[in-house]
Amino acid sequence: MPKEENNSYKPDWTPENHGDEFAIRIVKGVTGTEEPKPKRTFKRKEYTNSELIEGVLHNNRNLLAKTITFIESTSPAHQKRVSEILAELSPYAGKSIRIGISGVPGAGKSTLIEALGVLLVEKGHKVAVLTIDPSSSRSKGSILGDKTRMEKLAKEPNCFIRPSASGGTLGGVARKTRETITACEAAQYDVILVETVGVGQSEITVRSMVDFFLLVLIPGGGDELQGMKKGVMEITDAIVINKADGENKKIARIAKAEYSAALHYMYPSTEGWVSKAYTASALTGEGVPELWELIEKFEKTTKESGVFYSRRRSQNVEWVEFMIRDFLYDSFFRNEKISVEFKRLKEKLLNGEVIPSAAFDRLKEVWLKNRSV
Repeated sequence: MPKEENNSYKPDWTPENHGDEFAIRIVKGVTGTEEPKPKRTFKRKEYTNSELIEGVLHNNRNLLAKTITFIESTSPAHQKRVSEILAELSPYAGKSIRIGISGVPGAGKSTLIEALGVLLVEKGHKVAVLTIDPSSSRSKGSILGDKTRMEKLAKEPNCFIRPSASGGTLGGVARKTRETITACEAAQYDVILVETVGVGQSEITVRSMVDFFLLVLIPGGGDELQGMKKGVMEITDAIVINKADGENKKIARIAKAEYSAALHYMYPSTEGWVSKAYTASALTGEGVPELWELIEKFEKTTKESGVFYSRRRSQNVEWVEFMIRDFLYDSFFRNEKISVEFKRLKEKLLNGEVIPSAAFDRLKEVWLKNRSV
């Protein structure tokens, strides 16, 4: 068997009198590994207020999203910028119809929103879909899946979908949503759809920032009335029984009659408007065009009577009240002495060593002595 050619040799600096036991040898034709190239770092572009404002006004979706990110930030520096940006955007806002949409879990709100949104885009409208979910700061919010649940609508160039602005308080979430509405309107979106998660206090909050409030339910008739809070029924401008297709059609008609009867005995949500129940199927599209016609009729009626504009002005007052409450809440818990005292009192409350009213009185005393505002 022929002997294999030895392609290796010892380097010149090999110590004398050392044989093959010396570990280092050079192999011919083999190059060493290249020096690792430094990783390229990409610095995000910092946009000026003027660039963001111009971007929003020219409907640059990327810059609109960046502006909303600033709106959602809790950084004092970012909030200062937001105030300056909104001051410039506000004159261009207010020209949309704002629609609040709520409903029981499983009612198919997202499917209905997508069906309505696609219809509106086809009619030449520009649609923004926003969500409000006060629980998202704790649970991370299922609403983050909106863009996948509204896959068809998300692909429309004239539609902008933004997941919930999470916040520590309902007031905080409401403030961010209101400011996001302003930015979207300045970006020329003429239909704003605000979806709420679940049924509860957040619905009352959304009512204070929209023109038309829609409650989405599913066939079930009187059984569902027992689970509905009267307060939510009182703020609605229309009820839609969704999933009114196939075998559900008959049940949906019965539910429609029962909800219409219930609404008849309630004080109108909007002056000069009679709230009624309707049926629709987001799956087949049946009833969706009629729903939009209803909203258009509502807008025309309330604008002619002046109710539309007086409500908007009242909502501005409520907006300021929300901001004041949110500011005071944040200022209270940012106070170092309050933070320490609240932690101490919390332990006592959990151990049953102090009653809530006494704990509050103590915190109020500390606040009045050490407040910075």
